[in-house]
Amino acid sequence: MVNAARAGGTVALNCYQRGFEVGVKADRSPVTEADREAERVIVEALQARCPNHGVLGEELGESGPRDRRFIIDPIDGTRNFIRGIPSWAVLIALEEAGEVTAGLVYEPVTGVLHTAFRGQGAWRDGQRIHVSTVDALDRALVVHTSVNVLRRGRYWEGFLRLAERTEVQRGFGDFSAYILVAEGKGEIALSTTAKAWDVAALKVLVEEAGGRFTDLEGRSSIYRGSVFATNGLLHDAALAAMRGDTVYKMPPC
Repeated sequence: MVNAARAGGTVALNCYQRGFEVGVKADRSPVTEADREAERVIVEALQARCPNHGVLGEELGESGPRDRRFIIDPIDGTRNFIRGIPSWAVLIALEEAGEVTAGLVYEPVTGVLHTAFRGQGAWRDGQRIHVSTVDALDRALVVHTSVNVLRRGRYWEGFLRLAERTEVQRGFGDFSAYILVAEGKGEIALSTTAKAWDVAALKVLVEEAGGRFTDLEGRSSIYRGSVFATNGLLHDAALAAMRGDTVYKMPPC
């Protein structure tokens, strides 16, 4: 998976540096030639080593068996990529029998690599990472997606309630929001519009760093369209704040 991510990242980085054309997909999200070519290279590298695994990719779609497959986002943060902002990454996850068991996030511009394998922790360039120990909402940093996306969705009022209860809110978005939680630099990250390839690798990273990763209804799935990740200590309280619950008691240690 790491070799495949580096190969795809090299393709994307070459396009990023020399220039590229931008198109628009059916859902009105942007796409570049780099997205498609990087995913093709990633899939070829993975299937050369694991020919019996299936694939689910953002650009090339689904093929092969579903019980053991790789889930791929060749460029997470395409809007950053297009604008020349260096915060974009290759995301690859391994899903087995419906559970994400391994994931990585590779940032070609900086060379930073995050990896996680179920039961073996989460790592940044070989150094173990952990979520924060903040246990009060009024000391929490919330990382969110674009405000206009939040406003168009059904969680806007809940987000405002959460913002009122927390100390700081930052709109980094994409993979970086969840990396901040996994590294203990933020406590809560959320998105109201997410596909499986956007979140599969991030789920195992956050969980192996000691956090919790669900959708905005508290369900543990990468297929529900929303994402809510925390350091674990604040998960239930943060969801309760979004629902507008007036009283929430932290569970006993």
